[in-house]
Amino acid sequence: MPNIALELGKQAASFGVKSAYGETVDVDGVGVTPVALAITGFAGGGAEQGERGTGGGVAVPLGVYVRREEGLRFEPNLVTLLAVAVPFVWVAGRALTRIIRALKK
Repeated sequence: MPNIALELGKQAASFGVKSAYGETVDVDGVGVTPVALAITGFAGGGAEQGERGTGGGVAVPLGVYVRREEGLRFEPNLVTLLAVAVPFVWVAGRALTRIIRALKK
């Protein structure tokens, strides 16, 4: 039976930059390259577990690079930006209130 770790290593070589940046598409004379945060994970068992393996991943769209005559520009995905910004603002606000309370004492 082939070594699962070696097989996963061979397949993982195609991950990374290829999974984070999509193929550039030309839309009405404008080059658009999608960008995502790609996270993958693999696990394998030994002989006592039956030499099984599993893997999975997730990709979160961050935005696109747009190439126009004026130059290259990154345009973020607003839904993802809000999903990240709301918890960040909440945590920052809580921390700021605790700092202010500590300084008043």
